[in-house]
Amino acid sequence: MTASLHAGATSRHVSLVAIPDAVVSTLAGIYDVMNGGAMLTLSAAGAPSPFHADIVGEQTGPLQLASGLPMQVQRAIDTIETTDIVIVPSVLLQPGGWETGRYPALVQWLRTMHERGAILCSACSGIFLLAETGLFDDRDATMHFAYARSFSQTFPRVAIHAERVLVISGPREDLVSSGASTTWHDMVLYLIARYAGATTAQEVARLFALQWHQDGLTPYIIFEGRTDHGDAEIAGAQEWLRDHFSVANPVHEMINRSALAERTFKRRFAAATGITPIAYVQRLRMEDAKRRLERTDASIEDVCWRVGYEDAAFFRRLFQRTTGMAPGAYRKRFRIPEFARP
Repeated sequence: MTASLHAGATSRHVSLVAIPDAVVSTLAGIYDVMNGGAMLTLSAAGAPSPFHADIVGEQTGPLQLASGLPMQVQRAIDTIETTDIVIVPSVLLQPGGWETGRYPALVQWLRTMHERGAILCSACSGIFLLAETGLFDDRDATMHFAYARSFSQTFPRVAIHAERVLVISGPREDLVSSGASTTWHDMVLYLIARYAGATTAQEVARLFALQWHQDGLTPYIIFEGRTDHGDAEIAGAQEWLRDHFSVANPVHEMINRSALAERTFKRRFAAATGITPIAYVQRLRMEDAKRRLERTDASIEDVCWRVGYEDAAFFRRLFQRTTGMAPGAYRKRFRIPEFARP
């Protein structure tokens, strides 16, 4: 017998999907926060909690997740007629990538819940499962930047913006995706603000010490130039550039070392890597600058000089444009604090 899981007139039911690929930290964290109203008595006396979260799956009982730890599945999907919010947590991809078609019953259930009014949400790489529904086709979404290229190869119709923390799409804002790792904080705070109000979201954020990733994910993304293009001449130039990006006029040096004319080299480099040679140099220099800001006490002017620039003002502007943060702000955000250093 099927049953509705709406928990009350002002309480919304959240179905957290457990599959063997799921990451326990994301699943358990979302479970605790979404049930936080009841756990931490945020609701007014006698009022129902804003949310009631259950862990759902293909069958009840213990399920070993990707981390190797068991999670108790509380409800089987074939007993759930309706729900308000479905969240698929982070999944851990195997070396071969995501294998489609392994969860046909879950995919059909997701489509059915959506047809009956549920909003579908993914945390980090959970969008791999949701994308199998086809509901994200020709829609914007985000996910962990480390999996973005693999995802786009598997689901080319979904427009991924890995630098974004949260993407809300769909005709009724019914498709929600969050970016890398702990941006599930932003997703649950968004859902709480959307359905229970900004004050409740702020209180939950305070009690759990959650933070909005207001600077986006660009500062977290490490640039890795494409090397799977098959152009040996350009691959050789990339290898040389890896250790010589800070020299004066590195693009000129690369061209001179190659067997190609300047115009041909630039055209083939852009075709192979997706960006121009000078942009590639700038990204390598910015990555080195980020590591120096994180790990050394060097002044910003010294970092500027060591990565290949003489004009500190230009370096600051380029760093801001590339990472979305000023060099000093980046150092403050990512450097290990004094109290945590050995």
